[in-house]
Amino acid sequence: MANTYSPLFIRCYAKQHKLRVTSKGIKRRASDRFELSAKPRKPLAAMAQILSPGALPEPARQPEKEQEWRENLNVKMICKDCREDPPNLYEDHQSGDMMCDSCGLVLAQRSIDMSSEWRTFSNDDQGGDDPSRVGDGPNALLNGAQLNTSIAFGDGGMRSKELHRAQNKANIDKGNKGLLQAYKQIGALCDGWQLPMSVSDTAKHIYKDADESRLFKGKSQEALIAGCVFLACRRNNVPRSFREVMELTKVSKKEIGRTFKLLENFLMGKDKESKQGQTSMVAGGTVVYNETYKGTTTSDPSELCNRYCSMLNMDQRTTNVAIALAQRMTSTGALAGRSPLSSAAACIYMAGHLMGQSKTPKEIQLIARVSDSTIRHAYKLLYNEKDKLITEEIISRGADPEKLPTP
Repeated sequence: MANTYSPLFIRCYAKQHKLRVTSKGIKRRASDRFELSAKPRKPLAAMAQILSPGALPEPARQPEKEQEWRENLNVKMICKDCREDPPNLYEDHQSGDMMCDSCGLVLAQRSIDMSSEWRTFSNDDQGGDDPSRVGDGPNALLNGAQLNTSIAFGDGGMRSKELHRAQNKANIDKGNKGLLQAYKQIGALCDGWQLPMSVSDTAKHIYKDADESRLFKGKSQEALIAGCVFLACRRNNVPRSFREVMELTKVSKKEIGRTFKLLENFLMGKDKESKQGQTSMVAGGTVVYNETYKGTTTSDPSELCNRYCSMLNMDQRTTNVAIALAQRMTSTGALAGRSPLSSAAACIYMAGHLMGQSKTPKEIQLIARVSDSTIRHAYKLLYNEKDKLITEEIISRGADPEKLPTP
């Protein structure tokens, strides 16, 4: 049996939903209904849901998902004798006991107090001072025990101010004052280069050891700080050139090199006298480990390539090829005896042409701070040894030796 609708029903439905219906359309809809008679008939409930004006379809039911495990926070402690809900409990902070305030039964003993160590008198203190009685721990970079009692500066009149001033004069160590100024300058220099905190800490420890030695008496503080930062950069595998340190600290290149040599000889001699591989106690009772100082070598061109390629906005694939060329160049000795800066610049120049991201010697000169003629001469030496430098691993990364320009 065909599922049909009368012409009156179609006209009323079209008028209600503002549909344009003609007599031909009514006949066509009636014929379509006869042609679709083979399809199963919809239930009356679904038909009423579709055709009833203003009705909203019911949302389809979705299968229930398994809920993740959650901690039941409704578990609470109650007295097993009184069984009061809500429980009437009392916590004695002095003894650390949790007891029932109704019957006195002890429910927990020696509980840990997670609140503040001090009592708060915020309503009584008009100055808003911190009531904490716990100070900073001992600093291994400063001299003295650093556990002195300080008198607060309050509104106690002239006698209180004089007592506070006299106590500061008696406790302030002039040596620590100079160290703090040097540490502040070292931190500012490291922040200017965006160096990690380990470099800053290493430079501060080197400066403290040098300040206690008699070898650096009369030395310029700026030159000593520049030498400490330069040595700390090399020890933490983030080397910087003498020219970069000179531009940052405004200390001459000759003075930085001289201070660097003195610092290196001082640390080598100190390690021979001290007991290595053991611990020692420094100011404030802090125990530190004595690390062996093995000395520093010249900057590795591969480490410079990573930083220079980043400053030249080269992609990571080209950077990896430049680092591989620098490592291969060091092992074969293609540029033995030349400056690490010129060696790194030549490797970057060759890697840029191999990967189709070439840079001119003028562009590399602004970053590496070496002349363009030096870069071309170093590249000429690398080009003569290209069969040894360009390995199968470098070619597999997309390098094309045919793109190399002839020097």
